[in-house]
Amino acid sequence: MSNRALLEVIALDAEDAIAAQAGGADRLELVTDMAADGLTPSRETYARIRAAVDVPLRVMLRLADGFAAGDVDALVRVAGELRSEGADEFVLGFLDADGHPDLAALERVVAELDGCRWTFHRAIDHCADRDALRARLAGLPGLDTYLTAGSAAGVDEGLPVLAAEAETARRGGTGHGPRLLVGGGLRLDHVPALLAAGVDAFHIGGAARPAGWTSPVAQGAVSAWRRALDAEAGVEAGAQAAGEAVAPVA
Repeated sequence: MSNRALLEVIALDAEDAIAAQAGGADRLELVTDMAADGLTPSRETYARIRAAVDVPLRVMLRLADGFAAGDVDALVRVAGELRSEGADEFVLGFLDADGHPDLAALERVVAELDGCRWTFHRAIDHCADRDALRARLAGLPGLDTYLTAGSAAGVDEGLPVLAAEAETARRGGTGHGPRLLVGGGLRLDHVPALLAAGVDAFHIGGAARPAGWTSPVAQGAVSAWRRALDAEAGVEAGAQAAGEAVAPVA
């Protein structure tokens, strides 16, 4: 369906990946160590997940908690190993001590990715200036997505920012470019307002695990999100079509 919203689910292993795909996930974000908010999985884990499912996989490039790049040589090496294993989509994002994008680190890692598509993750929610960050990253090859809650505090606080950015992108203004992928405290009750604002990509982690992070992804939980996104997107598309049909002739 043309108006299908993208649903991305965090997977820690092949079991998670299989359940997420069966539940209707369009793409997976692969991480390890959620106690550190998601770090780079091993190439062996990537290979097992790649063999288990056929949806696109975005692999986290992050070696320590926080948003500092840390050992950039190690990041480049790990990125190269994952590329050799077949990984072709990634997730990364580094800030300097002042909350600005660490362009030196980003450029080195992105060069190793050699044109692969990638997401700038929730570091955008912790930066000093969102618009300035976007402007500085605009020329980096492969950047096609921002994962964001609109606020460091999560989607509840970030809804106005997300709605404004989605509207700007929809109108083709200065925010037009990489896709907004909303995640970070995201709940099903946020979905109608986000879809109405023009958001068409959603990212869940804990919401796919009703029993908590110590338990695997639940296929039923992912299915509930898939059904809700499809139903709401259909309603939104229908409302827009109805509005166009009854619009007065100028």
